[in-house]
Amino acid sequence: MPLIPFLQKELKETISGYNASVVINLFGDNLDLIDRDAALISSTLNSIEGIRDITLQSPPGSPEVFIKLRSQKMSSLGINKADVLKFIRAAYDNYPVTKIYNGIIPTTIAVTLNKESRDDILDIGELPIMNAQNQIIKLSEIADISQKNGRSKILHQNGKRVQTVTANIGDVDIDIFTESLHKKLKELTLNAGNYYEITGSAQENMQARNELITQSLLAGGVVLLLLYIAFGSFTNLCLTVLNLPFALIGGVLAASFTGGWISIGSLVGFVTLFGITLRNTIMLISHYQFLIDEENCTWNLETSIRGAKERLPSILMTALVAGLALTPIAFGSDQPGKEIEGPMAMIIIGGLFTSTILNLLILPTILLNYGSFKKLIQR
Repeated sequence: MPLIPFLQKELKETISGYNASVVINLFGDNLDLIDRDAALISSTLNSIEGIRDITLQSPPGSPEVFIKLRSQKMSSLGINKADVLKFIRAAYDNYPVTKIYNGIIPTTIAVTLNKESRDDILDIGELPIMNAQNQIIKLSEIADISQKNGRSKILHQNGKRVQTVTANIGDVDIDIFTESLHKKLKELTLNAGNYYEITGSAQENMQARNELITQSLLAGGVVLLLLYIAFGSFTNLCLTVLNLPFALIGGVLAASFTGGWISIGSLVGFVTLFGITLRNTIMLISHYQFLIDEENCTWNLETSIRGAKERLPSILMTALVAGLALTPIAFGSDQPGKEIEGPMAMIIIGGLFTSTILNLLILPTILLNYGSFKKLIQR
């Protein structure tokens, strides 16, 4: 399994409490019913392509030693139950007997069996117990000792008993995986009173991506409305938006060269890239309008070339400064701590490269043939 970067590991634990991409919390009241449903969910996860490292966080069966003291036998031998518990604790869990002081610093002295005597759990029946007459009695003589399966821990969350199933995602598209996960889990019939919640970095990543897309679309609608008010021409507005695919080409190519994954950082990079591209387009179109209004130029080939030349330094410097600033981040995207900034930088650099070239070469030609620039200021 590849080494998970430290920051990515910490983010996963912050989101769900577990270092896993998928965390399914199964809630209920009856532990046995919860365990049955958890086993059903685990087997269902095995049928999903791209999933791995399926783990049950609180296994229902853990080996434990069960000691049942014989009260009558202990009474006949003069042994107290509390003393037996002290002997067992001293043998396997340390029993403090005194303290010594080094100056004012106390140090607790505890006794226990040596490691060799504690390794074999079957030897617990040989544990010596001393009665009031200083006789040595074996623990097996006054207790029934057996091995059973018990629970090492019982998880709780929000006042409810919970069983947690965790898993990681391999090389598979997160959208396809999430859709398959929800579909298969909805087909399950859980015991009455049990229900599940899906969390983890994969679920949070998808929710964050959907929220980012929704908010970006809303912001984009507001921006288009303001541009329409500023341009006063629906044709020029459409030509402005037409420049966005120029940036999209470079961004998609950059994403393909870096593995083809679209993460939250990549989406942020596309949003930033579209903003820079629109800014450059607005600068070019507004300058054309300035030439028509202030320089009394006529909208023709000469004006189109002149406007592109005069806007070349500002548009080119915007792309160069942004590209040079992001280059160290882009080429170090595989380093820990750059899981978000790295893909974002790659998308912006790739998009700026294609949008700048196409903005200065193709957009003026499109505006010349389909744009509409009229004198707005009358003198």
